[in-house]
Amino acid sequence: MTSAARSTPVHIIGGGLAGCEAAWQLAERGVQVVIHEMRPTRETPAHKTDRLAELVCSNTFKSTELSNAHGLLKGEMRVFGSLILTAADEARVAAGSALAVDREVFSAGVHDRLMGHPNVELVRGEVTSLPSPGIVATGPLTSDALAEAIRLRLGVDRLAFYDAIAPIIACDSIDETIVFRASRYDKETMEGAAAEGAYLNCPFTRDEYEAFIDALGSADQHQGHAFDDVPYFDGCMPAEEMVKRGRETLRFGPMKPVGLSDPRTGRRPWAVAQLRMEDRGGRMWNLVGFQTRLRIPEQQRVFRLIPGLANAEFFRFGSIHRNSYLNSPASLTPHLSLRDDPMMLFAGQLTGVEGYTESSATGLLAGINLHRMLGGLEPVVPPPTTMLGALYRYLREADPRYFQPMNANFGLVEELPNPPRDKRVKRERMAERALGDLTAWRTAHGLDLVTV
Repeated sequence: MTSAARSTPVHIIGGGLAGCEAAWQLAERGVQVVIHEMRPTRETPAHKTDRLAELVCSNTFKSTELSNAHGLLKGEMRVFGSLILTAADEARVAAGSALAVDREVFSAGVHDRLMGHPNVELVRGEVTSLPSPGIVATGPLTSDALAEAIRLRLGVDRLAFYDAIAPIIACDSIDETIVFRASRYDKETMEGAAAEGAYLNCPFTRDEYEAFIDALGSADQHQGHAFDDVPYFDGCMPAEEMVKRGRETLRFGPMKPVGLSDPRTGRRPWAVAQLRMEDRGGRMWNLVGFQTRLRIPEQQRVFRLIPGLANAEFFRFGSIHRNSYLNSPASLTPHLSLRDDPMMLFAGQLTGVEGYTESSATGLLAGINLHRMLGGLEPVVPPPTTMLGALYRYLREADPRYFQPMNANFGLVEELPNPPRDKRVKRERMAERALGDLTAWRTAHGLDLVTV
C-alpha cells in the first residue's frame, strides 16, 4: 500500500521549523497531512504572529560553508529538497557566509507554500494527546497539557525544565602539557582504561584562580526573553552567579581540588576545572559545572583563562534558558519514535537538538521515515559519517545520565581514517565524504528527492 492510498491523514503537532519540514516531506510524497498549531487560539510568550515557521530568536541559520558543521548539515538537507532552506534562500539578507533571513518574508514563504499544497490542512487549537501515525514537533514551549501527556506516556518524572548547558571543548585544542587525567581519589576510571581517570583536570595556582574569578564576575551576560527568566536552583546555578556568593564558592564547588594531585608537582592545586568526556571517541569534553549565561565572546575570553584552555575550540557554548526536551537516549528509538509505537515520532528541539538547522533536519528525516513506515518499510537513519546521521547517533548513544541538547559539530561525525593535521582541510574532506555517503545512502534506500 502506498501512502497516497491512505484515506486517513497523519497529524503533525507544531507549526515550527521541524513540523513544517516534516509536513512538506510527507505532502510531497502524496501523504495527506494535518498540521496542528495552537496559535492564535492559545498564544505563547515568544511568538508574535499566527504564521507557521515564525522565527522567535535569531534571524540566522548560521554558516553555509561546507567546512562548517552547520553548512554541511544544510548541504545534506538540500539533497532531500528542504522546504525550510528553500524559503530561507528566497528570504536571504546580506550576512556574509551566514544564511540570515528577513523574518517576515521567510515565514510567509513557508506558510504560503504549505497552505497552497493540496495535501496539507492547518487546524488551529491546542492538542493534548499523542497522534499515531504522527509527529510531535512542539519545541521548547510545548504546552503544559501536551507535555504532561508525553511525560505520562514515557513514564518519566518530568519533561519541561530550565536547561543548564556547559560548554563543550574540542580535545585537540586542549594543552596536554598542562592538564592531567585523574578522578578524585581515583574512584572513577574510563571504560576500558583502568589506569586512567575519567576527567581531564585544569590545575590553577592561587593567582590564576583569582584572575579567573575577577574575569568571570565582571563578564557581560546574555539577556534573554522574559520567558527565559530562570528561578535558579543549585543544580543549574550559572558559574557567574556562584561567584556572587563569594570568591571561594567555585573552589568549594565544581572547582574543588580535593582528592586530586597534579603529577607535575605532586601537590594538590589551589583549584581545578574538570572536563568530562562527551563522546565515546574522546573528541569532545564537557566543562563540568560551568553552565553560564555569558555572551559567546565573553565565554571565549573568560574560559580561555583556564589553564590548558588558552587555545580552546568550542563545539558548543554554555547557556541557561527555558526548555523542554526528552531524554532521547533513555526514551526513544534510533529514529526518534516511542519505543512501543514506531509511527509516533518526535522532531525538533523536543528531541534534544539545538538550533534552527538541526531542528529542521530532524523534521525532514521524521517525515521521510513516517512515509516509509506508512508504505510498509523500515525507518532508516543516515550513516554517522554524515552530520545528520552523527546527530542521530548522539541522540541514541549519549549517556542518559548526562544527556543535554546538542548542536551540529564535527566532533560528532565519524573520524576520517587518516585525518590531515590542518583542521580546515580535514573538515573539507569530512564534508566531501558526508555528501557522497548521504547520496549513496539515499539511492540505496530509494529515497526520492522532493522539489520545492
